[in-house]
Amino acid sequence: MTKNVKMQDIADRLGVSVVAVSKALSGKSGVSDALREEVRRTAKELGYSYTVRRKQQSSLTGNICVLASSRFIDEDSFYLKYYKHISAQLQSRGRCAFFHTVTPESEEKLIYPSAMQGKADGAIILGQLSKSYIDLITSENIPVVFLDFYDDRKDIDCIISDSFYASYDITNFLINIGHRKLAFVGSVKATSSIQDRYLGYIKSLMEHNIHVSSNYVLEDRGEDGLMKPIALPVDMPTAFVCNCDGTAYQLINQLKKEGYRVPQDISVTGFDNSVYSEMSDPKITTIEVNTEQMSALAVETILKKIENPAYSIGRMPVGGRIIYKNSVRAIKAETDQIFSNSNRR
Repeated sequence: MTKNVKMQDIADRLGVSVVAVSKALSGKSGVSDALREEVRRTAKELGYSYTVRRKQQSSLTGNICVLASSRFIDEDSFYLKYYKHISAQLQSRGRCAFFHTVTPESEEKLIYPSAMQGKADGAIILGQLSKSYIDLITSENIPVVFLDFYDDRKDIDCIISDSFYASYDITNFLINIGHRKLAFVGSVKATSSIQDRYLGYIKSLMEHNIHVSSNYVLEDRGEDGLMKPIALPVDMPTAFVCNCDGTAYQLINQLKKEGYRVPQDISVTGFDNSVYSEMSDPKITTIEVNTEQMSALAVETILKKIENPAYSIGRMPVGGRIIYKNSVRAIKAETDQIFSNSNRR
C-alpha cells in the first residue's frame, strides 16, 4: 500500500457508515450483497487489504485495550481507579493494558481506534459509549467486555456495580433517619449507571409511600456529558441523593454559596467513594464501589473470551456499601441519637 488506507476512507468514498464497511468486509450480516461487493471493490481500488489486517490481528499480542470516552476522564477521574486495577491484574498474568480515550469527534464520526488496529487481543469498554461506536468496535470480531456500563445487547458480557440496590439502600438510610423530602440529582438519560441509581431511589420512595415529584429530579450535565450548574427547586428538599461524588461535591459548594449549611440545613449523599468525597467540606456520605473486584472480574472474563470466544458470563453485578461520613444528619430527635451511636461503632 502506498498510504495508510482506513475503513473511513472506503466509507467516505461510498457515502456509507464505517460499521457498514466493516460488516461488508468481515462477512457479517446487516448489509446487502450488492453493497458488500461494492465495498470490497472499493477496498481493492484504494489498496486496503482486509485479509492482511485480520492475519495480523490473529497473532496474540498480550495486550488489552481499555477504551473510555474522554467526556468522563479527568485527572481526578473515578475511572482511573479501574485502569490501575486492570493494569495490575494483567501484569500479574504476564500481559499489558493500554488506555485509549475516545474523543467526541471519534465517537460521532465512528473513527476506529488506531490503538486497536492489530495491537490488542481484546477490549474492556469502561463506561458509556454510543451504540453506534460499540457496533463499530464489535464489528471487528475482537473480544469485548463492558465495565461499569451495559445496554440492551445480550451478546456482550458486563461487569457492573449494583447501582440500583446501592441507591435504594442509601435512600432507605435517609428515610430511616427522618427525611421525607428527597431529591435525586443526575441526568437520568446520560448513562445506564445513572438510570439504575435513579430507579433505586424511586423504589425506595414508593415502598415508603413518598410521592415521587418530577420537580425533585435534577439534571447535572448537558447533552455533551459535561457538568453544569444544578437548577435547585423552589421547594427545597431536606436531602439530595446524588448520582456520583463529583455531582455531590458541586452541589455542596453551590448550596453554600446560596446560604445553606450541609448537613445542618440539607443532607447530601454521593456515589463512588471517589476523591471528591474526601475533598469536600463536609466529607460526603457515599457508596463505595468495589472497583478492585470489578476490575479483576473484567480481566478474568476478557482473558477467557480470548482463549474461548464462546465463553460468556452475561451481566454480573457487584455490590457496594455505604460509607458514613459527615454530609448527612438525622432530622428527628429520636433518630439523631440512633445515627450518632451508629457512627461510633
